[in-house]
Amino acid sequence: MTLNQLSSGDLIADRRADYAKMLAEGGEPGSAAELMAQALERAPDWAAGWFRLADYEEKSGRKEAAIDALRKTLALSPQDIFGAGLKLALLGAAAVPEQPPSLYVERLFDDYADRFDQALVEKLGYTVPQKLAALIQSHTGGLIFEHVTDLGCGTGLFGERIRDQAQFLEGFDISINMLAKAEAKSTYDRLARADLSLPPEASGIFGNFASARADLVSAADVLMYLGNLDSVFDIALRLLAAGGYFAFSVEDAGDGVDFLLRPSLRYAHSEACIRGLCTAHGLKLLAIERTVIRMDAGEPVFGILFLARKPA
Repeated sequence: MTLNQLSSGDLIADRRADYAKMLAEGGEPGSAAELMAQALERAPDWAAGWFRLADYEEKSGRKEAAIDALRKTLALSPQDIFGAGLKLALLGAAAVPEQPPSLYVERLFDDYADRFDQALVEKLGYTVPQKLAALIQSHTGGLIFEHVTDLGCGTGLFGERIRDQAQFLEGFDISINMLAKAEAKSTYDRLARADLSLPPEASGIFGNFASARADLVSAADVLMYLGNLDSVFDIALRLLAAGGYFAFSVEDAGDGVDFLLRPSLRYAHSEACIRGLCTAHGLKLLAIERTVIRMDAGEPVFGILFLARKPA
């Protein structure tokens, strides 16, 4: 039995966990927590079980019990595939991490890949790809880009929007399953795996590929899965040729903070934070557009679109 697997390896424990899930979905998180605790008595090394218990305890209003269960999850799964460290930060039991665990982000999107397009576009009203493409179009006058690099390309939603303006289009993503979905669309000329939370040399974006190869770098709805954005700005700067454009979006954190972690486990960034990063990396901001980027639990999520340029 691996520590990260979603089954405990004990039939009775799994059955109790299934009943606990039914209770939680029926609006009885307290009863679900009690039954989940019984399951964990039989399978005390089940990291996924402790993470589920934490959720039930939190929904029951038992914050300290939730924190204890999250700490147990983290002890059993130090690579933090479940994002327990992010939850601890939201509960005030740990500092907000500058980056989420890469394994957590990878698993999140590997699991989401099959239903990503339908869920995001049809159910959540996701609009970043078309709005970002329109922002680029309005400030470049229909320019045809020789080389476009799409960071965090996912299933290729932005790639589909920019394809007609790109002679060569490459995409990078941390999730193999998302890359497979993008490949099936035949939108990109090159696809590869990369981790944007790492420095340029370790990210997987360079290797045998040249620096300063792109005249457009995009990051559509990607930066909310990073807190500190220095690594991705370093990557973008290395990718961009002189005079190249960097188009990207963030969730809007408002004023008074560089970035914050939301209950959705996504990060939001302030306009001031982005302005500072552009200045520090020698990028000139050309356009800023505030907009609704998606819906979440029936409420609009506000974001900011940016277009910056590397000096010629």
